[in-house]
Amino acid sequence: MKMPNRENLYLETSKLSEYLLSSANASGRHKASFFRRFGYNAENINEFAEALKYHGLTQEVTRVVDTPYGTRYNVEVPIDTPDGRNPRIRTVWQIEPGLPGPRLITAFPIRT
Repeated sequence: MKMPNRENLYLETSKLSEYLLSSANASGRHKASFFRRFGYNAENINEFAEALKYHGLTQEVTRVVDTPYGTRYNVEVPIDTPDGRNPRIRTVWQIEPGLPGPRLITAFPIRT
């Protein structure tokens, strides 16, 4: 299945700049190191945002979890990257009550 209301999915640019690509963020620095190894950085943050959106828009959901904050959807497939190596990652999206579509919660590598 694909995510419901995926045509309305969104992500905050601050989630990318202050978390997923920030080496200064204690909980995000390892993710930032991972994504930078594949060519994503502050200069191409819009490209990173588009790759994450494409990941959520087009791929099948691998897990659905209901939480007190909303329903979470995991997507686990390779992501297009600037260097072309396209590692497998998990994106987690959440549909919160009253919001029109899924919001990006996090993204991280899947260890194989």
